[in-house]
Amino acid sequence: MEEAANVLDRLARIRELDRADAPAGVLLDELRKLVGEAEAWARLEGDSRARAAIAKLESSLAPCQRRHDAATAA
Repeated sequence: MEEAANVLDRLARIRELDRADAPAGVLLDELRKLVGEAEAWARLEGDSRARAAIAKLESSLAPCQRRHDAATAA
């Protein structure tokens, strides 16, 4: 269950950073850490909760990647 808690904590941290309009690079760093934590959880549990966390990760990553891309292109 520690892996699940890590994923949920990281998701909450990312949401807060996003609400605070944190720089895209900061969000991407957190998302990269989340990927590792979600993968660890999925390896251990591989159940619907792990898959749901990974789906949330993917939906969180897309807007952050777009913001990062726009910031670096400017």
